[in-house]
Amino acid sequence: QVQLIESGGGLVQAGGSLRLSCAASVRTFSSYIMGWFRQTPGKEREFVAAIGWSTGRRSYADSVKGRFTISRDNAKKTVYLQMNSLKPEDTAAYYCAADLKRGTPKQNVSAYDYWGQGTQVTVSS
Repeated sequence: QVQLIESGGGLVQAGGSLRLSCAASVRTFSSYIMGWFRQTPGKEREFVAAIGWSTGRRSYADSVKGRFTISRDNAKKTVYLQMNSLKPEDTAAYYCAADLKRGTPKQNVSAYDYWGQGTQVTVSS
């Protein structure tokens, strides 16, 4: 069983920054592809960023490129999402996810096997 626990969400003004963390309780964290998704009420969960077991493979949604950075610390079994230049439209519940399959980081929700409970990010204008 894989448990993912997100933290770091909160309220921030537009233009500000937040760093989300996702701690994983797994044996072989370094083998997993890790992703961040977000969701607002009434909308489907959407891809934000993903990182492969090697930090050289990263994928971002067009809406966050240049503003968000995903990274991981395999020793701490933690994945991070640094969010800069936040906009009101970034307001959402952010979810961490783990893909246990090898390969390139995926952007589709169905590719991920485990999910965290989510952390709320609210950006005020």
